[in-house]
Amino acid sequence: MIKIILNNKPVELNVDPQMPLLYALRDELKLTGTKFGCGAGQCGACTVHVNGVAMRSCITPISAIADQAITTIEGLADNNGKLGESAVQVAWREFKVPQCGYCQSGQMMSAAALLKAISQPNDEQIIEHMQGNICRCGTYKRIKAAIKSAATHSTVANSVATNSAGNSVGNKNGIEIFDARQLTNKNQGA
Repeated sequence: MIKIILNNKPVELNVDPQMPLLYALRDELKLTGTKFGCGAGQCGACTVHVNGVAMRSCITPISAIADQAITTIEGLADNNGKLGESAVQVAWREFKVPQCGYCQSGQMMSAAALLKAISQPNDEQIIEHMQGNICRCGTYKRIKAAIKSAATHSTVANSVATNSAGNSVGNKNGIEIFDARQLTNKNQGA
């Protein structure tokens, strides 16, 4: 019997100690937010937190995390414990980060771990920390913008960028995001 703390609740698992944590989460505990991507710890879709640190669950045997605190995307919450409302999740919705969505739980878990370690990461720190998470749809600019927004939401009140006339510009966080509508009337190669 292997005991873990899963999303702040004690859980006992009677499984093969070498079973990957990912399989225990999805198949035994029916928490399907954590995804199987590559099975080799290279894509990041299976990222969960072990004691607050991002870890690839597809290559982590359940025995390696016995008596540890595991957080999955289902357990990510704001500072008041409201599930699904962490600064990262709110920013992901605000910036419409997901396209197909498959990698996004792993992306958000990695981003949350980054913000726990570095409350105001710069661009280089974000890129370095997130490089192990692959997004087949290429939403990396939106991911970076969402992480910056989540850092702002996590630490200080929002400030709205204004022009000389006092009107708001950009989004409410002052972060420029790509808008494909800007290209509609330009002659761009296919």
